[in-house]
Amino acid sequence: MNLKAGLWQQQTLKLAMTQELSQAIALLQYSTQELTDFLENKALENPLLQIENVNIQPMNPLIDRNRKKHQKVEKDWIEQIAVKSFSLEEQLISQFNIKAIPEVQLRVIRYLIQHLDENGYFTGDLDEISVKLKIPYQLTEDCLKMIQSLEPVGIGARNLQECLLIQVEYEYPDNELARKIMTDYFVPFAEKKWKQMAKELQVTLKDIQEVFDDIQSLNPKPGAMLGIETSAYIIPDVIVEQTGAGLTVRLFDETIPRVTFNEQYFNKFKDKDQQVSRFLQDKVQDYHWILKSLEQRRETLLRVVTKIVEKQQAFFQKGPHHLVPMTMKELATELDIHESTVSRAVREKYMQTPIGTFTLKSFFTSTIQTVTGDENTSSTQVKNAISKLIANENKQKPLSDQEIVKHLKSTEGIVVSRRTIAKYRDQLGIPSSTKRKRFS
Repeated sequence: MNLKAGLWQQQTLKLAMTQELSQAIALLQYSTQELTDFLENKALENPLLQIENVNIQPMNPLIDRNRKKHQKVEKDWIEQIAVKSFSLEEQLISQFNIKAIPEVQLRVIRYLIQHLDENGYFTGDLDEISVKLKIPYQLTEDCLKMIQSLEPVGIGARNLQECLLIQVEYEYPDNELARKIMTDYFVPFAEKKWKQMAKELQVTLKDIQEVFDDIQSLNPKPGAMLGIETSAYIIPDVIVEQTGAGLTVRLFDETIPRVTFNEQYFNKFKDKDQQVSRFLQDKVQDYHWILKSLEQRRETLLRVVTKIVEKQQAFFQKGPHHLVPMTMKELATELDIHESTVSRAVREKYMQTPIGTFTLKSFFTSTIQTVTGDENTSSTQVKNAISKLIANENKQKPLSDQEIVKHLKSTEGIVVSRRTIAKYRDQLGIPSSTKRKRFS
């Protein structure tokens, strides 16, 4: 072995992640809102980069004021009224006759309401609150019961059991069995250990089943009814339309700010000293890199979406139940790009279609083997088949996961394991066969 010191030349090849390449990758995976934020921040850093929100029109106060005087308002006046949101405290207090409640009691009620979570459950400690407010414990408990008498029924309960019990006493005041079960058999009832319960209560399984059906109609989260939900609007990144010539794909980038070059600023300072000139050249290069990255993002996204539409034509023509198996790796191979590029391109992006708006990721499903082996099916189709089987099963003798495996193999030709059935059933929110069983 030669251990002498010396100088040698060696040629190597390696991939270096430049700042520009990193920026192009980041832009590809950005959602519309993230891309807008990125461009706005870049405009603050780079004086040569101007952004224009094309969906926002400039306002001239004088013209608009005159227009309001002479033009008729087209929209219904009711639509002009702003939605006023009321706090949880305001919604509950408004149900009381405040004049008839002593001031100290009203103060305690307001304090207790502040300890309600988003589901309407009381999360405070009555002992601690009594000590803190320097009032008798009984007064604190009476105030909580006053809150529990309000709408929606079940508000102010300390746990799920108390919440359902309050609703049972209100909705089914004559149902002694339901009250007894909620009070003394809540856990075994929830776990469907009904045979022992029926023996102890000296009732039939059918009686307990009827109580179960009544409990199912109650609301375990009464406080959620008081929250005002704002409508969430999804702006699609791509639009697929059905035309006479077939399916067409176009990018919807009207909401993305338009990037332009600040020619006036550049001409004003380009002939200044060398340091300013070097600064401007860096910013010019940065501007061109952003334009190039944006164009690359558009091209990649359009290629990926076009290939998705090409491979999922049955989905658009026959409906969501006809989604064929397709993986990101398979799509990447056909487009001659890396799988991670496909993953970044579809991240948090939406497609508007004639049958609804979907996430781009929802078009990728795993492949499930069939009996013939010639034609595979997707996990989505398997889930649909499971849902259909369970919907039509005999509820008194529900299908076990192993029985579903046999049914799918014999009737649909789908080969899956029992563990896969259990996983898909959990994803669909379908309970096990023991919890689906009915006694009437």
